[in-house]
Amino acid sequence: MNVLRPESEAELAEIVREARAPLAVRGGGTRPLGRRVGGQALSVSGLSGIELYEPGALTLVVRAGTALADVEAALAAEGQRLAFEPMDHRGLLGTTGTPTIGGVIAANVSGPRRIQVGAARDFLLGVRFVDGRGEVIRNGGRVMKNVTGYDLVKLMAGSFGTLGVLTELALKVLPASRAAVTVSCEGLGDTAAVAALASALGSPFEVSGAAHLQKGVDGAPVTMIRLEGTEASVAYRAGELRELLAKHGAFTTEADPDRTAAGWRYIRDVEPFHGRTGDVWRLSVKPTDAPGIAAGVEGAEAVYDWGGGLVWLLVPEGTQGRDIWRAVAAAGGHATLIRGDRSGGAFQPLAPPVAALQEGLKQRFDPRGILNPGLMDQGATA
Repeated sequence: MNVLRPESEAELAEIVREARAPLAVRGGGTRPLGRRVGGQALSVSGLSGIELYEPGALTLVVRAGTALADVEAALAAEGQRLAFEPMDHRGLLGTTGTPTIGGVIAANVSGPRRIQVGAARDFLLGVRFVDGRGEVIRNGGRVMKNVTGYDLVKLMAGSFGTLGVLTELALKVLPASRAAVTVSCEGLGDTAAVAALASALGSPFEVSGAAHLQKGVDGAPVTMIRLEGTEASVAYRAGELRELLAKHGAFTTEADPDRTAAGWRYIRDVEPFHGRTGDVWRLSVKPTDAPGIAAGVEGAEAVYDWGGGLVWLLVPEGTQGRDIWRAVAAAGGHATLIRGDRSGGAFQPLAPPVAALQEGLKQRFDPRGILNPGLMDQGATA
């Protein structure tokens, strides 16, 4: 199918304004999340380039179709980074293409460092986007047009292109750390591991990563905690943290920068599930509830991130989503089918008041229902 690829915001606005059928909005095509969308493919990859970068002000303004790798390279040249550490979905989903910064924000993709610095949306200062009428809307950043009364900056992050097509983003960036180490322990069960991660996160040692794998690279369970900062700081904190965690198990320190970086990419991109058959679920739950929920899903293998607040589950293909949704909802959490048959919906069924609010927002920003229609439809628990 021919892909519409506008080269300017004005061209994009005209395409949306003149559209008489659904548009399947995408960035680099690497994150086909949610229910599959029919209609004309519309890519924003032609809207690329860094508009403004002020390292001293920790501010970046970039067009939405800019490759994520280009953004990260420009920041790295100044000793800075996207602190929210967005994952690369290609290995997990078996996709190709080039991830874009707009796709990252549209899906609010946040990695292991979220526990310390916050989510992608927390670094979004301003947005420009084209709504379902073909109108250009600006909010936040240097220019504000907030006639709607909504905080559009926060609203657009995680909207998956259903409310508008992002064209430009203003982001806060942060300095990169000079050093990083991983404090880890093998052999802990899930409940014991989550307890150890909670102790680390509750400590004063500024943890920037807290994860547990049921099966590490060598097949044994491994619990991992990351510390970042100056070399002297991370060395001191690692020693203190090992003492604190001694009651949970024998923790050791990995200080090699390449091995440390590779280990956290392994967690960030959920590499244990790459190239393996089965459906993949993403659960957001209270850490203390996570081990019980994972154990309750027959045949599941779990990767715990965010101290246990984020759980990736690899389950047998065709596992009934309604059972997972029910268990997670009962615990006050949220579950999304990331890989598998998403024709019946991929997102957690919403409570009626929340569903009504979501539909009201959709009507406000896309009254014709042409932007990624059905993508965020909820599954069924009955």
